[in-house]
Amino acid sequence: MNKGELVEAIAGATGYPKSQVDEIVRELIATVGKTVKKEPVQLVGLGTFKPVKRKARVGINPMTGEKLKIPARKALKFTASANLKKL
Repeated sequence: MNKGELVEAIAGATGYPKSQVDEIVRELIATVGKTVKKEPVQLVGLGTFKPVKRKARVGINPMTGEKLKIPARKALKFTASANLKKL
């Protein structure tokens, strides 16, 4: 399911116009994106988004076998809630 299909499903289930649902979904995504940079975001029934730090490491290019240095970076980790895992 992509964002458009999610908007259609929510609009069909709630009776709200697609444009209004699309605006809400966009704002939800933007708010989660801004907040997760500072602290974990927990959505009960869905899961938790956490910022994590990845260490620098050495990788290998599978085409050439050449070793590459992969720099440290920040990443996003999602942990599904117990209810979601049951599905």
